[in-house]
Amino acid sequence: EVQLVESGGALVQAGGSLRLSCAASGFTFDDYAIGWFRQAPGEEREVVSVIRNSDKSTYYAASVKGRFTISSDNAKNTVYLQMNSLKPEDTAVYYCAAGLFTRLRVGFVDYWGQGTQVTVSS
Repeated sequence: EVQLVESGGALVQAGGSLRLSCAASGFTFDDYAIGWFRQAPGEEREVVSVIRNSDKSTYYAASVKGRFTISSDNAKNTVYLQMNSLKPEDTAVYYCAAGLFTRLRVGFVDYWGQGTQVTVSS
């Protein structure tokens, strides 16, 4: 059974930092890319960042580039999203997802996690 379990969401003040984790199981980690998506109330879900676990290729949405860093630990089957200089507009439910790198970048997902809430207060 495929499982993606997110953790690390919290309430944080603007300018602060958080690290999200996504623990994956039930599939061959190196064969997939893992992406982080987010969905704010009333908004569509959007891709934030993606990493291909085999060669660590990464992709970032323009809105987070320079502030967020995605990384993966293949030994732990875990992907992290380090979020710095957080803004109120980063408030959303953050989901991790698995799929192919090129497809995840445009929103095509094979597997979803359950999501974790990130709230940035001003």
